[in-house]
Order: sequence, then C-alpha cells, then structure tokens
Amino acid sequence: MAVVKNVALTETAAFGLGTVGALVAQRFADLIAPLDLKPKHVGLLTLLSSSGAASQLDMARAMGVAPSLVVRIADHLERLAAIDRVRDPDDRRRQTLTLTKRGRELLATCTEITEYLEEEILDGMSASERRALRSALRHVAENLGPATD
Repeated sequence: MAVVKNVALTETAAFGLGTVGALVAQRFADLIAPLDLKPKHVGLLTLLSSSGAASQLDMARAMGVAPSLVVRIADHLERLAAIDRVRDPDDRRRQTLTLTKRGRELLATCTEITEYLEEEILDGMSASERRALRSALRHVAENLGPATD
C-alpha cells in the first residue's frame, strides 16, 4: 500500500470523498423525507425491485445488515403499503417480501429525486467530465469493494 505523504488531510481524495459523500447522503435523505422514507428504506425497495420476492433473511444478507434491521425497515415499508409480507407456508419463521404498486410508485419518485440530485451535483460539468467522474467513482468502489479470493 502506497502512503501519500506531505499532503494536507483536507486535500486527500479520502477526505474529499468522505465529505462529499456525507453531503450527498444528507441531501438525498432530506429530499426523500417528505415521502416518509430514509435511504435504507429506498435500498430495500431497490433490492426488491431488482430481485423480486425475497425473504427478509436474504435481504439482510444482500444489504450486509442484521436481520433485525431488515425487520424494522420492512415494518415501516409495510405501514406505507410499499411492500407485502407473507409467511412461507413451509416455514412459518420465514417471511417473504414483495414490492407493491405503492412501493413501485415510491421507488419511481425516488428515482426522479435522484435524477434531480444528480443534476444538482454535476451542474456546470461537461459530458466528458461527468463520464470521467462516474468512471473514477466506479474505480474507487472497486478498490474498496469486498476482497475476492
């Protein structure tokens, strides 16, 4: 691992990405708050949208969180009529989550919000700068992603 020396903390990519990440996360949270959603709710809706029906345990594994957190997220989304929760007839401990019409509507609204936020974030950048930033962010994510052996 190469160590960056003689660079002010605030000038490092790590510090800059952390600061920008926190600002973007807070801005997104503020924009979805009127929907009675938090980013973790949107994360579960997104996973269900891409994977179809899934158990709470499968969702916890996919999100990398404790199953109890998925239960709390699912409770909230069920109250919003965004998901349906059904007990597995073969295993009463297992509950399957599915996205409802309301859940798809909320997810579509969150997508619009994200597109708005994207424009806000990238305002003033050329198309090539936007592509370069997205590429660099993918590269950073790959560098930080789970190690595969």
